Amino acid sequence: MVRVEDLDGPRTVPTAVAGNLAELRWLGLDWDEGPDVGGPHAPYLQSERGEHYLAALASLAADGRLAEDWLSRRDLREAASAPHGPAGPVYGAAERRLSAALAEARRREGRTPAQRARFDAVDGEVEALDRRRGVRRFDLARDVGDVVVRRSDGLWAYALAVVVDDAAMGITEVVRGDDLLAATGTQLALARALRLDAPTYAHAPLLQDADGTRMAKRRGGATLAELRAGGADPERVVGALATTLGWLAAPRALTPTAALRACDTASWPDGPTRWTADLDAWVRQP
Repeated sequence: MVRVEDLDGPRTVPTAVAGNLAELRWLGLDWDEGPDVGGPHAPYLQSERGEHYLAALASLAADGRLAEDWLSRRDLREAASAPHGPAGPVYGAAERRLSAALAEARRREGRTPAQRARFDAVDGEVEALDRRRGVRRFDLARDVGDVVVRRSDGLWAYALAVVVDDAAMGITEVVRGDDLLAATGTQLALARALRLDAPTYAHAPLLQDADGTRMAKRRGGATLAELRAGGADPERVVGALATTLGWLAAPRALTPTAALRACDTASWPDGPTRWTADLDAWVRQP
């Protein structure tokens, strides 16, 4: 299954979806459900799944968990009382009081509040099973706080959308980068509040450029589009990625199916992996 997470409104480029799907197929991946083939869990673009998120919002409101957030980013930066959890500043009771104090003035200014799901000390902890890191626990009041579920501009928050869609689409295991480990508590809190089944997780080490910086297109990092246009062998790309994760002792061409057979989360390094100059040159060999 392929799901397109295109919630960023004006910043979303429609033509990028077709390009991304073409790159995945070039890499050797295939799927039986998705925006280009349809399927029983359609629609597969999050921008078209608003009715599902509205239902989740109504459920939170019915349980008394929904709160208006009138604070600007500047207000939040200046809220000296805000503690910091794994994912950054935590919005809690002090911020709610400040928001309530500003609400009337902000309404007169014609502003619209964001919507947050409330989590307090009474909500206790959530527990995540991570295949690589074992059991992780998150205290909802200390580590998560109140979670934005709809932004003040009306766009849906990714945290809500991904929780609702994973449950609706029957996703049972999520493999993603280490940078999203801190978000796990937020997503599990929302899943529990919405009475939805949550997946298990495996957080993989991030891939860095040869100089140790995070790979990014805007900094000139290798992209599938660039490798494809340059005539790279897609099976070498898969083999190189498998090598960085410790699945292969030395790089060799692999299909995605063969790479999955070699997959072993126990072999993943503890820290980030490197797309070295030697690997890059090997992938680009004619």
